[in-house]
Amino acid sequence: MKDIELAVIGGSGLYQMADLTHVEALHIETPFGTPSDQITVGTLHGQRIAFLPRHGRGHFLTPSEVPYRANIYALKTLGVKYIVAVSACGSLREDYAPGHVVIPDQLYDNTKGQRAQTFFGRGLVAHISVADPFSPELGKALAAAMRAVGGTVHEGGTFITIEGPRFSTKGESNTFRQWGMSLIGMTTSPEAYLAAEAEIAYAVMAHVTDYDVWHESEEPVTVEAVVRVLQRNTELAQRALSYLVQHMETWAGDYPAHHTLKDSLITEPGKIPPQVKAELAPLVGHYLT
Repeated sequence: MKDIELAVIGGSGLYQMADLTHVEALHIETPFGTPSDQITVGTLHGQRIAFLPRHGRGHFLTPSEVPYRANIYALKTLGVKYIVAVSACGSLREDYAPGHVVIPDQLYDNTKGQRAQTFFGRGLVAHISVADPFSPELGKALAAAMRAVGGTVHEGGTFITIEGPRFSTKGESNTFRQWGMSLIGMTTSPEAYLAAEAEIAYAVMAHVTDYDVWHESEEPVTVEAVVRVLQRNTELAQRALSYLVQHMETWAGDYPAHHTLKDSLITEPGKIPPQVKAELAPLVGHYLT
């Protein structure tokens, strides 16, 4: 099978594009369990693209239940080098309004330790640098694609991930604003960190659905409000992704994100358990030979 260099993680409706052909569903098992759902693969503008519904078709997984490691590992085995994560989020800034799209450049993890954060451990230690958790190169290409199709897009801002599945209290929301956070969501951590460990360039297309609960003149966030904006923005996201793929030759390349583990593995090769070495071969095999 030809390598599938670009993957999209988001809602199940994203892959329902008129120009997507030769569609197939792949069931992949990983050492970290089963991904959220089957991975839909199709051809778009001559490129094989993978689509993975983060919460499963029908949205039956809470943010804490998403099998993040299995999802990223499965995409890595397909040859994926770039991931566009499509996420709903709340805005913690007046200028990032509902209906807008944001390409954040920083990430703050405020989850509560319920989620597996790394592929490593069990006899293999790695300390990766995530000073820049999102790929700036992919982020710029994504922002350009969104502008090209008429979307209102902002670049930059810190995305805070909360545990969920509940929304924030006003006290929490106002505290996050005081911390300088720009956006709030429930799934970007540990997804971004795991993509980094897998040496996959990762960027977020964050769709602002609400002002969380801090805004005094707007209604607090509800599921109804989130779904309404997402339904309206699905076509916009599809057009932007189509543009991104159509112009892939102008932005795809060898990024720093593709070499994250180069100076991060610290365990002596002879100390690594054979089973761990075998399981993590798609991630670290080229460094251990």
